[in-house]
Amino acid sequence: MKGWGLLLLSLHVISCLVSGVASGHTSSYVRTEFPSTDIPLESEWFAIPKGYNAPQQVHITQGDYDGKAVIVSWVTPEEPGPSEVFYGKKEKQYDQKSEGTTTNYTFYDYKSGYIHHCLVDGLEYNTKYYYKIGSGDSAREFWFETPPAIDPDASYTFGIIGDLGQTFNSLSTLQHYEKTGGQTVLFVGDLSYADRYKHDDGIRWDSWGRLVERSTAYQPWIWNAGNHEIEYRPDLGETSTFKPYLHRYMTPYLASKSSSPMWYAVRRASAHIIVLSSYSPFVKYTPQWWWLKNEFKRVDREKTPWLIVLMHSPMYNSNEAHYMEGESMRAAFEKWFVKYKVDLVFAGHVHAYERSYRISNVNYNITSGNRYPVPDKSAPVYITVGDGGNQEGLASR
Repeated sequence: MKGWGLLLLSLHVISCLVSGVASGHTSSYVRTEFPSTDIPLESEWFAIPKGYNAPQQVHITQGDYDGKAVIVSWVTPEEPGPSEVFYGKKEKQYDQKSEGTTTNYTFYDYKSGYIHHCLVDGLEYNTKYYYKIGSGDSAREFWFETPPAIDPDASYTFGIIGDLGQTFNSLSTLQHYEKTGGQTVLFVGDLSYADRYKHDDGIRWDSWGRLVERSTAYQPWIWNAGNHEIEYRPDLGETSTFKPYLHRYMTPYLASKSSSPMWYAVRRASAHIIVLSSYSPFVKYTPQWWWLKNEFKRVDREKTPWLIVLMHSPMYNSNEAHYMEGESMRAAFEKWFVKYKVDLVFAGHVHAYERSYRISNVNYNITSGNRYPVPDKSAPVYITVGDGGNQEGLASR
């Protein structure tokens, strides 16, 4: 299977012969099969913005449950500076202000810049907002658009990206996505691949943030952590898992009554999106298990007919790479996916594209002692999105 780096999911309602039938389509983009070569740190694609202490690595994500807020995040390298977002509906007319918080961290011999997170809430649906961060000559300006109100007939286009990294193939994926008209990225884990560099070099978190800013500063990316975000390195004295990721990338987990930023849910346009953590406890009676059980009960298909689940490690995978790694999560959650009729499950991890029929393993088809998944119209379609461009390259059978 070829390594698709990007999927485009356009949600809309077909109102022809069968009224109210939800439908979607995906992009035909296929990532190049050429070897993945790292972009050099001195490359223009990693350029540091001009001006003293200029904000960099700007990214936004949804800031609430229903899409009327964003979290704006950025890094200042030299000193904290103001943690403020000025914003408004007209370009260069910023009549509103939100104040945020600042943090930083160390990882072995790396010390991060000052990381800012600012909630901008009370926004109107279907509205373009302009915003400014930083001060003086170093201030920078961007914009974003809010989604339509939660509605079963709301059309919306998501990009689905995973396992991105920071190679020239990664850049190709980003450049292609910019041309698609995608409105929000659903990211299925493995961001910077900083853990593949000596001492999990934090500089590669910074370069990655500058690389993806071309998209992340202008539209929300809905984050999910992968195995390359774990960064458990007791040999370096680093025993807190997901340390760089959790400092840098916020999620609106409290809005969906989650106890952890690693798993949460949002609603956007006509979709209810559930983000699961493949690398946090999920067996029966764990916090993630309890939360998912309750979150499924909150789904209202009259308002959000699309029910989408994101995870990193796929439950179904026929590739030799990472074979059966998602089996334990399948055993824990698949029965709920079928019960609540999840439409789509997107995963990454395996650097090859794969899409299933609607099947389930809740009830086995036992023939000659073998057990196989059976067709199940209530089951989701499982899609492994492929390889976004990272230096590990494509998986092979």
